Amino acid sequence: MKPGSTAIAAAAFSSSDCPHVIAATETHGGAGGGEEEDKSSVLSEVKKQLRLACPLVAGCLLQYVVQMVSVMFVGHLGKVELAGAAVATSFAGVTGFSLLTGIACSLDTLCGQAFGAGQHHLLGVYKQRAMLVVTLVSVPVAATWVCAGELLARCGQDPEVAAAAGRYIRCLIPALFLFGPLQCHARFLQTQNAVVPVMLSSGAAAAAHPAVCWLLVRRLGLGSRGAALAEGASYLANLSFLALYVRQSPACKNTRAGFSPEALRGIPGFLKLAVPSAAMVGIGWWAFEILMLLSGLLPNPKLDAAVLSICFNTNSLAFMVATGLGAAVSTRVSNELGAGRPQAARLATRAVKFLALCIGVSEGLVVVLLRNIWGRAYSNDREVTKYTTRMMPLVAASIMLDCQQSSLSGVVRGCGEQKIGASVNLAAYYLVGIPAAAIFAFICHLEGMGLWLGLLCGLVVQIFLLLSITLRINWDKEALKANDRVSISTLPFDMTSRDSINQTN
Repeated sequence: MKPGSTAIAAAAFSSSDCPHVIAATETHGGAGGGEEEDKSSVLSEVKKQLRLACPLVAGCLLQYVVQMVSVMFVGHLGKVELAGAAVATSFAGVTGFSLLTGIACSLDTLCGQAFGAGQHHLLGVYKQRAMLVVTLVSVPVAATWVCAGELLARCGQDPEVAAAAGRYIRCLIPALFLFGPLQCHARFLQTQNAVVPVMLSSGAAAAAHPAVCWLLVRRLGLGSRGAALAEGASYLANLSFLALYVRQSPACKNTRAGFSPEALRGIPGFLKLAVPSAAMVGIGWWAFEILMLLSGLLPNPKLDAAVLSICFNTNSLAFMVATGLGAAVSTRVSNELGAGRPQAARLATRAVKFLALCIGVSEGLVVVLLRNIWGRAYSNDREVTKYTTRMMPLVAASIMLDCQQSSLSGVVRGCGEQKIGASVNLAAYYLVGIPAAAIFAFICHLEGMGLWLGLLCGLVVQIFLLLSITLRINWDKEALKANDRVSISTLPFDMTSRDSINQTN
């Protein structure tokens, strides 16, 4: 759409119906608007994003610690139990946690834009709707987890490892039903810029988790099942803290809501955003797991799988920083679009590119400097440590690229363009990344290093596509779309039903 057509479309609305969109058009048209962004405005935006990102990064790292501590406790029970817990964690991520995370990510758009537009009551409705959907999705996932041991055995897993994984993942089912609502509460608060409570609740849960693990695993003798149950207990504590904060805090006075029938009425519309949002998250998550499966087909599978496991753990730890940065820019973009300030959203996008570059380079440099000693933290085997040292520069490159793709993905979520994001991820990983990994590993005989090179190819394509999309965004049009999205949600149900019928006819 040309700039002129956007101004005409904005003029079609009355100022009383959508004052924030008119304000956006006036800002865009007056004295160059946001085109003359000076250094002070960029620095101000960077500070805003850092204030959001730092607590979010801390919260992500602390939630990651919960899973890591559970696996560490299981590791002291024996090799079979450790292998079973690792397989179960991977299976749970692919089939459950990735889906629930993706569904909750739709709140980045809905709650963020509604908060920016001043329609605070909608945040509570959106949260209830998302919690209902993630709970319903958890039911068939839980049924799959009940027979996960048998499924893994039929897929060729070692019978002992498959049985251990089955025991572990069955005890993760309580965590599954708590994880979705926890993510919904975190997104609900994040989009209101209330990120410190999310960090504090994650910190409290992570601090208590080792003691809970010791009690269930050691003291009560529940073994690996105790570690899985401890994870659920930590999620329960985290969720309870956030729910109590939402209920009692004056900061949530206008956004919290008791049960609303509106939450039940808009589920089909919610799914139009939630499904591509889940696909956007899941497609990337699943690609990593496919690479781990491919490592088992290499000539020296034990060595390659061990080294790739170290690399993936290192990358996942660093990715928590990128995740927090992506969540921060998603909040900034969605808030500004909802408020009808498209040039402020554009400025947020520019600022996060600079932040992602600085943070990614810093993290990558640390990994390169630690390459000779990092492998020793995981293994005493000389062959493993030497191989890990050779892999670390590639891991550093992927960490730098991940910062960029996570921040650009956050911009896409803030705009509500999850369908485009899912298509980009599908093309980058499944048309380029995984085929390139197979070629490098099996045809060029680069083995584990080849798999990682394929991943890097996918990341480069992903960033190129996302960057092309964000550079071509018509921010005025996105502000109008955000206004439409919020306006439709504020209409009475009978009016929205009538409008949809008229559109069909």
